[in-house]
Amino acid sequence: MVFSSNVFLLYFMPVFFLVYFILPKKARNPFLLLASMLFYAYGAPGFIIHLIVSLVANFYLVRWMDRVEKPGLKKLLCGLSIGISIGLLFYFKYGNFTMQNLNSVLGWFNTEPLQWTRILLPIGISFFSFQSVTYTLDTYRKVNVPMERLSDYMLYIVMFPQLIAGPIVRYCDIADQIRSRESRYTDRLHGFYRFVIGLCKKILIADVIGFQVDAILGPSNYDVLTSAQLADIASKIATLDSTSAWIAIFAFTFQIYFDFAGYSDMAIGLGRMMGFKFPENFDNPYVSTSISEFWRRWHQTFSVFIKNYLYFPLGGSRVKTEGRKYFNLWFCFLVSGLWHGAAWSFVVYGALQGIFICADKLFLKRFNERIGRVPSVFFTFLVIVLTRCFFRIERIDLSWLFIKRLFAFEFAPFHFADNPHFYVTMLVAAFFSFFTLSKLGLRVQNKVYFTEYNRRQHIMAFVVSVFAFVFCLGALNASGFSPFIYFRF
Repeated sequence: MVFSSNVFLLYFMPVFFLVYFILPKKARNPFLLLASMLFYAYGAPGFIIHLIVSLVANFYLVRWMDRVEKPGLKKLLCGLSIGISIGLLFYFKYGNFTMQNLNSVLGWFNTEPLQWTRILLPIGISFFSFQSVTYTLDTYRKVNVPMERLSDYMLYIVMFPQLIAGPIVRYCDIADQIRSRESRYTDRLHGFYRFVIGLCKKILIADVIGFQVDAILGPSNYDVLTSAQLADIASKIATLDSTSAWIAIFAFTFQIYFDFAGYSDMAIGLGRMMGFKFPENFDNPYVSTSISEFWRRWHQTFSVFIKNYLYFPLGGSRVKTEGRKYFNLWFCFLVSGLWHGAAWSFVVYGALQGIFICADKLFLKRFNERIGRVPSVFFTFLVIVLTRCFFRIERIDLSWLFIKRLFAFEFAPFHFADNPHFYVTMLVAAFFSFFTLSKLGLRVQNKVYFTEYNRRQHIMAFVVSVFAFVFCLGALNASGFSPFIYFRF
């Protein structure tokens, strides 16, 4: 089940909140846990047993780890808990990728390929696996004490607003909210407004742009395509004019932002309606003046995860040599690239991001400061656009072929009238992507997102939100179902 579906918008969400607010406070957590399990089982019924077993095992391993005194045994139990979470992630997400590459190596030696049953990827496994890891390591580091009740731990991991695609929430940040929280009527209203903003980003911007991207580049998930379908995509890319290629990659750059930021807005809004305060996940990443700043603004909870649980354990910047410091930075982004998808194109994507991060530290940041804010924003955005080629086109050979078409300088005439809905949406996406470059834009954003409203403002916001919600429903039913991009990761 996804937020941008009729099942969720017309049935699950209204029924859930109707029952949730009628129930006494002590019954709300059990009901939220049950609803979250049903929410996940609707989309991944075959994985629900694996999920429950891993949650039970992790809960008791962490409690045992916290009680033992011997450092060796404590480390062993910590490793077992992390091993369960990462092991499930590796098996389901990277099993097919590993077997494909192993058979490729065997082919070099004229050896018969190994046979295996193709593994289906459960939605959201990357996010709840990482969230489990944060709980285990934070408990090991004494950042928080282990939970007393299994139901609280399960609720923390599988809470449906952020179960599928984050944000990645540390237990220490919402421990008090799980045990006791207030949901004022103003929180419910602000949560609803935030949810509708995210819904608009997804349905009215990301989906409209995404349909045109798919029309130019074909389906995004190459892993499930046949050889004939891949050959057709390769032929289509090889004959692209440079105009269409640039339109496609700019469009995808806007699509992925509004798709993922839209989901995060909806998750934060749903949580706020229940009294939870989830961390922000996006902060206008396309106004960044450097790649380093971009990654502080893009998918913020994931960046914090990589910093706290990979970069710092590697030694961070407190290492003996500059070379090791830059290797740590580069390696973290290499891993983050592989986290985004089980394909070599994602490895290249992560490696390129790491190279630009290191270049920022060495010379690019000073260069950007000299050329001024607006040129540096444009330069950074162009780098992001070009590296997105490896993100969208999940085969390295086809990614390079596409990049060649970008710089073939074979431009075709531009006809706005061919698809005015798409091009107007692109202009809207560009406007809101760079809106906060101005002080006025930043003030408007803070007013909409982070300021308490008076009675008159609530009435206006509620009317607009209801109208936008109904309009999104109409657009959804006219265009059809479209899953979130990050559900695959």
